Amino acid sequence: MAIQPGQHAPDFCLHGSDGKQHRLADYAGNKLIIYFYPKDNTPGCTKESCAFAEMHGQLVQMKVRLLGVSKDSLASHDKFISQFHLPFVLLSDPETIMMQEYQAWGEKKMYGKTSIGCIRSTVLIDEQGIVVKHWPRITKAAEHPQQVLDFLTNS
Repeated sequence: MAIQPGQHAPDFCLHGSDGKQHRLADYAGNKLIIYFYPKDNTPGCTKESCAFAEMHGQLVQMKVRLLGVSKDSLASHDKFISQFHLPFVLLSDPETIMMQEYQAWGEKKMYGKTSIGCIRSTVLIDEQGIVVKHWPRITKAAEHPQQVLDFLTNS
């Protein structure tokens, strides 16, 4: 199923860096940004995550929750959070189940080579669990969080 605005977001159940299980229903009543990224502690993913961290206070004021998702282990997430002082939960999706449901896992090209892996993308979900916006195949990781904030501010 394609991730389309106006449709219900797929449910998920993954362990988070806070030691809890997280489901879509846990965020009912709040807007939710879910950003999918390939790997902790890599240049693009670090820039993207740190940019989201810098705007986290604004997101909280707007009653928007934020989750990052990658295939990395919770131990890897803990190190990433600690090193870069990320103020939000990262979910571990080692089996890529959520990433597949959200069209964030599949064929991609990097440096001219085709591979299968995490496709950097973001989904904005409203208070009722409906997809508001899907940003597929993000190419400018460092700039993308500002695009998300601009969308939230102008919508």
